[in-house]
Amino acid sequence: MENVIIIGSGPAGYTAALYTSRAKLDPLLLEGELSKEIWPGGQLMTTTEVENYPGYPEGVTGPEMMDDFKKQAERFGTRVESKTVTDVDLSNRPFKVTAGKQEYEAKAIIIATGAIAKYLGLESEERFMNRGVSACATCDGALPRFRDKPLVVVGGGDTAMEESLFLTNFASKVHVVHRRDQLRASKIMGERAINHPKIQMEWNTIVDEILGTDEDGVTGVRVKDVNTGETREIDCVGYFSAIGHKPNTDLFQDVLDMDEAGYLITKDGSTYTNVEGVFAAGDVQDKTYRQAVTAAGSGCMAAIDCTRWLEAQE
Repeated sequence: MENVIIIGSGPAGYTAALYTSRAKLDPLLLEGELSKEIWPGGQLMTTTEVENYPGYPEGVTGPEMMDDFKKQAERFGTRVESKTVTDVDLSNRPFKVTAGKQEYEAKAIIIATGAIAKYLGLESEERFMNRGVSACATCDGALPRFRDKPLVVVGGGDTAMEESLFLTNFASKVHVVHRRDQLRASKIMGERAINHPKIQMEWNTIVDEILGTDEDGVTGVRVKDVNTGETREIDCVGYFSAIGHKPNTDLFQDVLDMDEAGYLITKDGSTYTNVEGVFAAGDVQDKTYRQAVTAAGSGCMAAIDCTRWLEAQE
């Protein structure tokens, strides 16, 4: 039986592994197998440049940083297996975790399965990922390729308005593409965006295609008027999807408390879920910040909460 199984990797999972391994809990981390939905190492594995994580003054690629995190956790005894969890039974302790044909038992579980950004599903979104296509203005907006250049943001909610306003600090102009003639965002956020001199609202418009080349990445976006069907092109070097995120919580439906969007609910600023002995860290329970550094911080919290809980059981 395992003392603790960590489901998921990324900054939250690897940090939880580092702290629990240093606490002599001999953690097992199931990082998942590479697929369209699962990236061992988390969403940073799809990021080419990370310039806002402390300790990397010259910046670092997402994969390099996650490799550093993983090596550090393994140095202290974390066992990492590239297996995707397919089922969990949290009804009794020890908990049961199934990954394919393999079944594990654990005294405690830390969930760090993260969340994935929603995209429109265009092939060009995948083609130009990290070459102008992003889903995080806070992560990528300050990169040199976006500075003093026109950008496009897709979405009409508060997240899209926040992303757009943030990008005005760097872009020459921000086009907000929204399929309706009014925003879903709160009134105050909508007004801030609409009245900003650098933001141009593209009403009743959808993205038809992202344009670019293998050499230059994104060079523009072709949009379509939903009323007339007419298309036109917007010159830009960046395309930011701001239509939301989907937390990876399908495994825990009807077992762990979630909000209306599917994010796990933790108690009173801790990482405790509603099931005793089960903890949640990182983007799977954070719909506000979604940064590598905050995910790592909550991974630390989950490890400490888990360690203290296990000690109390003894």
